[in-house]
Amino acid sequence: MPWTTLIAADELAEHIDRCLVVDTRHELTDPAAGRRQWTEAHVPGAVFVSMDEQLSIPKNGRNGRHPMPSREQVHALLASIGLTDDLQLVVYDGGNGVAGRLWWMAKWIGHDAVAVLDGGIAAWRKAGYPVNAEAPAARPPGRLTLRAPLATLVDAAETGRAAGDRTRLVVDARPAERYRGEVEPMDPVAGHIPGAVSRPWGLNVREDGRFKPAPVLRAEFDAMLAGRAPSAVVNSCGSGVSACMNLLAMAYAGLPGGALYGGSWSEWVADRSRPVATGPNP
Repeated sequence: MPWTTLIAADELAEHIDRCLVVDTRHELTDPAAGRRQWTEAHVPGAVFVSMDEQLSIPKNGRNGRHPMPSREQVHALLASIGLTDDLQLVVYDGGNGVAGRLWWMAKWIGHDAVAVLDGGIAAWRKAGYPVNAEAPAARPPGRLTLRAPLATLVDAAETGRAAGDRTRLVVDARPAERYRGEVEPMDPVAGHIPGAVSRPWGLNVREDGRFKPAPVLRAEFDAMLAGRAPSAVVNSCGSGVSACMNLLAMAYAGLPGGALYGGSWSEWVADRSRPVATGPNP
């Protein structure tokens, strides 16, 4: 310990008594599904945190589908569920890339000891470890320090500037068909930010949901970066969730430092004056 990117099921099982485990399962088309799944079965001791109710602030029609809370709000949330400065935070999901959001948010408040369970709850079960339906005993509020951020958040204006700058790169984590504008199941406009390139977050994982080896990811991201520093990358997606999985993959590959456009596509198209592109990667 500490783990700062990924943690394997065997590692979590060995050290679970020294970890705060958080279940972030969420379904875009059924917001109640995550809590229902947690109630039915979860990693023993795992606390449930809701994407819509706790990892986002209210929508106002201009700030996207999952607006980012402030650093102070994130700090208050994590302290309220018992995170302390010296405690390892472990986050998992159901395999759809949601866990990366809380991983990134913990980094944003300066808590480095946070890792995503590699392969999610499916990997935990496949390894033969138990699940239960018992609600964990409430932890007392944690003594958690709000530290200098270890992650970078940018807004729409900065993302637009990055997309038009050859030395920087905006990376879109949505499925390729959404990037190309062929389908758009969630937002009112299809397409992508002009100048952005497509890197669906699912390319980071193997068929079983676990991440590809770090050297493989490093080679793939180096090819995409084409000589740019990781800090020159702005990561975007639909609403600031799956983009965090590209950030996690880059960090795991030894390429930390990219920024997150928190509002992402859903915020970008809320202002119809912003430009939209369609078609494949340039």
